[in-house]
Amino acid sequence: MTTPSRLYLRLLCRFSTAAAAADSSAAATTTASPAAITVSKAKSKLRKVHDPDKALAIYNSFSNTNASSPQSSRYAMELTVRRLAKSQRFSDIESLIESHKTDPKIKTEHFLSTLIRSYGRASMFDHAMKTFEEMDQLGTPRSVVSFNALLAASLHSDLFERVPQLFDEIPQRYQNITPDKISYGMLIKSYCDSGSPEKAMETMRDMEAKGVEVTIIAFTTILGSLYKNGQIDAAESLWTEMVNKGCELDNTVYNVKLMNAAKESPERVKELMEEMSSVGLQPDTVSYNYLMTAYCVKGMMNEAKKVYKGLDQANAATFRTLIFHLCINGMYEQGLVVFKKSALVHKIPDFKTCKHLTEGLVKNNRMEDARGVARTVKKKFPPRLVTEWKKLEESLGLYTKAKTSSSSQTREVLDQESEGDA
Repeated sequence: MTTPSRLYLRLLCRFSTAAAAADSSAAATTTASPAAITVSKAKSKLRKVHDPDKALAIYNSFSNTNASSPQSSRYAMELTVRRLAKSQRFSDIESLIESHKTDPKIKTEHFLSTLIRSYGRASMFDHAMKTFEEMDQLGTPRSVVSFNALLAASLHSDLFERVPQLFDEIPQRYQNITPDKISYGMLIKSYCDSGSPEKAMETMRDMEAKGVEVTIIAFTTILGSLYKNGQIDAAESLWTEMVNKGCELDNTVYNVKLMNAAKESPERVKELMEEMSSVGLQPDTVSYNYLMTAYCVKGMMNEAKKVYKGLDQANAATFRTLIFHLCINGMYEQGLVVFKKSALVHKIPDFKTCKHLTEGLVKNNRMEDARGVARTVKKKFPPRLVTEWKKLEESLGLYTKAKTSSSSQTREVLDQESEGDA
């Protein structure tokens, strides 16, 4: 299930100033340079590809002439960096990002901020900090834009304690940097992620006193942290405050409330979803995921499957949640059916869920099906997890050639979809 923390980082881009277009030059790959494609097409392909070399080739192929959306260019670079980071290709990440420092656009703060954020995506915060400090040398003006990129890099690197330090130190060193609502929002997130929602509340009050807008994202981040820490009364009090202040409540903040309601009962989730509709909001996939989760927690698997089948478009959390609970309830064959669907739409669940499914199939002597799942997983997961997966295969005896092929259709479907990204 998508956490409020991840939701925050995803939604933060709405408030960030758009980064400049990323240069199409990147670290060299062993493959020949493919024909140029648009940034939009590159993004689409990068979402489906997990092989780091393929990701680099795709990134190299998008055309500068079509890089009309700076936000898309930034996203393409960050996706590529994330693919490399999962394979621990940190030297390649450094080569890729550093190569952009010779681009004339490096004197544009938005462009340089993309590099800082990208280092953060790889948890290479020292490199992000070094890039920020090089701005004078590179001839790049420094403002709250690059400051916010540095804070984001710290958050993506899970260095939550560094954010308050940077928040105090950087504006003192550079008088032209004044924290804005985005800066404060990331400070709030750092406190929430470190388990200190009380300090986040103090920051919110400080913002109000200084006349800095408290965004709905900041409210949502604190609300989620309070629920997560079991401070239900404080969370409900904050919700009431948000309503009384006339905050424009959106799906994200309601989904945080639904997340907590899913621990109570399906009825409570449905009640909140009806409330969403009454205020003009349409429950989305995340909303229905929480309803499905509530049914799963209560062992009401038939109802959970009805929610799943009623979704127009399931996301990765949908498949992960349903497959996991089907396995817990011993419904491995049904879990396999859902897994096939996840492979078709390129939203394969996490390692733990796939492990439960494979072990269950082996337990029920569905060896060929288990091998089909294993082949798909190894083509989707980064090398580090593939190594762990091979150990699992050995322990389950999946390297032994099957005498019969009772599930050739499973093998064909899964293998075909795994190769579909090549």
